[in-house]
Amino acid sequence: MQNFTPEALQQVAEYFQTLSEPTRLQILNLLRAGEHNVGELADACHCSSANVSRHLSMLTRQGLVARESRGNTVYYAIADDSVYDLCDLVCSNIARHVTKSLNEKKAFAKYKNAR
Repeated sequence: MQNFTPEALQQVAEYFQTLSEPTRLQILNLLRAGEHNVGELADACHCSSANVSRHLSMLTRQGLVARESRGNTVYYAIADDSVYDLCDLVCSNIARHVTKSLNEKKAFAKYKNAR
């Protein structure tokens, strides 16, 4: 990223902003198993169809999700599988951080109890 223009960095920030909302992450996780329509995603997310549609619109604008009309129904699927590699990397990093923090807390708890 060191040679990116400010405009390019803005696009990167918008991509990460898209991934910063839990419902959008839940939608991506559901689409990992296969395509779904808005109603199916809304039921699974316990959200309104309008809310899910808004999230899908943002995911589609960022190129993460593709849409396909079939008759009166629109189906959504993952357009860029690399998002899962990114999410898995971030989740692994968070898990390591949490584990380290828990181990540090245990070490200090032993010290506190020894006093």
